[in-house]
Amino acid sequence: MNVVNPTIEVCLTPAEFENKITTGKPIIVINDILRATTSIITAFHYGVEKIIPIADIKKAREYKSKGMLVAAERNGVKLDFADFGNSPFEFMTDELKGKIIIYSSTNGTQAIEKAKTAGEVVLGAFINLKALAEWILSQNKNVVIYCSGWKNTVSIEDTLFAGALTEHLLENHNYNTSFDSTQIALELWRLEKHDLGNFIKRAAHYKRLQKLNAIDILDYALTLNTTEAVPVMRNNYLKIN
Repeated sequence: MNVVNPTIEVCLTPAEFENKITTGKPIIVINDILRATTSIITAFHYGVEKIIPIADIKKAREYKSKGMLVAAERNGVKLDFADFGNSPFEFMTDELKGKIIIYSSTNGTQAIEKAKTAGEVVLGAFINLKALAEWILSQNKNVVIYCSGWKNTVSIEDTLFAGALTEHLLENHNYNTSFDSTQIALELWRLEKHDLGNFIKRAAHYKRLQKLNAIDILDYALTLNTTEAVPVMRNNYLKIN
């Protein structure tokens, strides 16, 4: 339902989402910058037809046994039965055009599972920031930005994205916010947006990726507006709008 002067609430962790203040059926923007939402959006940019997010590893394994393509990781490591891990580089191929992928990750797909009945779920990352903001503005609904974080704790990269999206939405004067969490994300973004590459080195997940020799995705993940793909949850699958 469209609302007058829609609001922007940021949930800095999954635990905060369970206690969100925004009621009704808002737009819920799931972000997991390093790496799930960046990777899923990339897959759609390269022509994937649908992605089915799965929180449970057992279910993901069952899909694999039925011959489905599966992307699955835990703690940043690709699972032994999976076709793909959680790096956007794995989906940069035209061979995936028209395919359906089962997707299970440590944080991002857990967030989708929690949010999918609470509102209209859409996926965000720096790479689709402008297109996402434009899509949200066309809906004129309350927005909850759900930061996937890391195992129910806050993450720098997801907070920065929440601030970036908030800034874009507030530029349209119809949107407003009165949430401290939103102001925190917005101020962090405004302070650090001109040097994201250096600031992200303070993030705990930067150090995790270093240990996994996966730090090469950072430049890509922190680059703004490289795609117009905006994945939206329809029934139990994601599809670009």
